[in-house]
Amino acid sequence: MATQVKVGIIGGAGYTGGELLRLLLNHPNSSISFIHSNSNTGKPVYAVHEDLQASTDLFFSGELKDDIDVLFLCTGHGEGKKFIELNELNPHVKVISLSQDFRLNEEREFRSRNFVYGLPEVNRDKIREAKNIANPGCFATAVQLGLLPLAAKKILTDVYATGITGSTGAGQSLSATSHFSWRQNNIQAYKTLSHQHLGEIGETLQQISGAKVNLNFVPWRGDFARGIFVSSQLKCDLPLDEVEQLYREYFQDHPFTLLSNKSIFMKQVVNTNNCIVHLEKEGEVLVVHSAIDNLLKGASGQALQNMNLMFGLDETAGLRLKANYF
Repeated sequence: MATQVKVGIIGGAGYTGGELLRLLLNHPNSSISFIHSNSNTGKPVYAVHEDLQASTDLFFSGELKDDIDVLFLCTGHGEGKKFIELNELNPHVKVISLSQDFRLNEEREFRSRNFVYGLPEVNRDKIREAKNIANPGCFATAVQLGLLPLAAKKILTDVYATGITGSTGAGQSLSATSHFSWRQNNIQAYKTLSHQHLGEIGETLQQISGAKVNLNFVPWRGDFARGIFVSSQLKCDLPLDEVEQLYREYFQDHPFTLLSNKSIFMKQVVNTNNCIVHLEKEGEVLVVHSAIDNLLKGASGQALQNMNLMFGLDETAGLRLKANYF
């Protein structure tokens, strides 16, 4: 009989918690023990995630249970550390954190827990042996997956990237720039050259390439709900066909990242755990386009992919998803 993983979720009322719940309800090897939410204790899950009314009769809980195998921290940034500080977890319980609290090298050790950076396309073997995972950020995932083969070839130097993300990337709490009336028919650059994901991107690329990579990144807010599209450009002396071969070889054993020989667009990946990459080259300038769903491959889908690896399950279990093409 296949392994059955008992799951607890902290922060189940938000976007990432809701997406994780949707995935787990259809996962062949998991059962949900509890879904914790301080603000929704006692309410049925479908009172918040209304699309799940016909899918589950689970209720939000204010209690924690020890009889689980893995705990997902779908909390805001800074809240993951607070939770571990305030709650004594059974040492046998594995933790997958979706906040940025444990992603950087200097933050990987916390309260006797050692976190592994959960990007399978880099750390798959470490993830299989890990007890604690720091799930990557959404922009960080899209940028890194576009650049990893070049880092492995040690030909990354100066990179100039732009990326646009949907409104769900900002979380569920309302702000001036998340209202429909502001987002509709509108875009805006934000956190220019200073985005919070630059640290984890830089550490991974340096880990792979052996040298510091100068990444200049301009993120944009888009007028759509979900998805990320990144374009990164750099100088490259290799002909395009050789670069394409580098990408095919690097990702050949990674089921969710693939190279397209045609121009790509965001709807190809929305509602999937896939990252699609496309390369273009003009003269010495190489442009790498990468597209993901910020809530799946950029958050909850990748977290479930990490759970599958940690428990020796099929890496794609519960993640064979259809894109919302129309």
